[in-house]
Amino acid sequence: MNGYAILIQFDPTDDIYVATVPDLEGCMAHGDTPEEAAREIQTAMKLWLKVAEEVNKEIPKPMAYVS
Repeated sequence: MNGYAILIQFDPTDDIYVATVPDLEGCMAHGDTPEEAAREIQTAMKLWLKVAEEVNKEIPKPMAYVS
């Protein structure tokens, strides 16, 4: 979505996969599988961007990441 990088990591403490968008501060979601976390982060990103727009928060441009 919009070119933002998504990072998905396994959290052994909670036995879940956590997805984050490094460019969008605090934008996180989780799921029981990597696929579920990836689906959930799409919703979180949409909501993050919608709220940022509503409150006139500056929306950062996607950064270029190299894996």
